[in-house]
Amino acid sequence: MINLLPPEIKQDYSYALRNTSLRRWIISCLIGLAGLGVIATYGLATLQHSTTTYQKRVDSAQAGLEGQKLTQTEGQVKDITNNLKLVVQVLSKEVLFSKLLKQLATVTPSNAVLTNLQISQTTGALDISAATSDYATASQFQVNMQDPKNQLFSKADLVGIQCSTNPSNSKYPCTVQVRALFASNNPYLFINNNGSK
Repeated sequence: MINLLPPEIKQDYSYALRNTSLRRWIISCLIGLAGLGVIATYGLATLQHSTTTYQKRVDSAQAGLEGQKLTQTEGQVKDITNNLKLVVQVLSKEVLFSKLLKQLATVTPSNAVLTNLQISQTTGALDISAATSDYATASQFQVNMQDPKNQLFSKADLVGIQCSTNPSNSKYPCTVQVRALFASNNPYLFINNNGSK
């Protein structure tokens, strides 16, 4: 079929077709934008509603906690915790002397006898005095106190050794004094630093 229309009319039809297609695209875009606007509005409204609901729940929970005297209970719990820490601190410095004396007797050399034990309140040290048969035994006494295998003391310093010039007057003419600090793993403390009894 031969199209005998004049070129101006052909051009008008072409532009009319383009305008119709363009109008459809514009309407589709406007409908899409309106849909996005509806979705965004719904999302914002839902978010606002959720925020309000959760704020009401938080306010209700805080009012319930205030009604249950939470701050007063927290204060009491802190007081109890502080008291327990103090008890543990005091008990960790308590010595089970019945067991300690047995262990001291075990590590004391055969030619020595314990004469005095004194605890220094300020430093937590133990001053130990012993009478020995000779100077070598006195030195060995200090070495035995310091031996880590005995689990008694972390440190044992020799304060002094004195031997009498007239050894005939006593079986134990020498005296030794040692100042010792309890070891952290000492099993003879009521509560040792490792937390066990």
